[in-house]
Amino acid sequence: MMYSQLQHSNPDRLEPGGARTTRELDSRTSDGIDVRLLWHSSENRVSVAVSDTKTGEAFELAVRQGQSPLDVFHHPFAYAGHGGAGIWSDLVPSTASRSS
Repeated sequence: MMYSQLQHSNPDRLEPGGARTTRELDSRTSDGIDVRLLWHSSENRVSVAVSDTKTGEAFELAVRQGQSPLDVFHHPFAYAGHGGAGIWSDLVPSTASRSS
């Protein structure tokens, strides 16, 4: 599945003064799929970033009010593919790949 309409942002964004505005709360990797649970402190929101290291494809889902962040983290493809009306508007830019 290709998410070519997405652009990438820096998940380790810094605020003026050097404070990180995005923090990784959890991560997991399975068969080349990296999944990261991210907290964006300056925006007080949570997202789940997914990247496929085999294909280079990546996307990030905003966790919507009423959704369980851990459920989205454990089942991101279910939320991306079958999340209901407006799900594509909830996809946000991502740089789901990690620095070594």
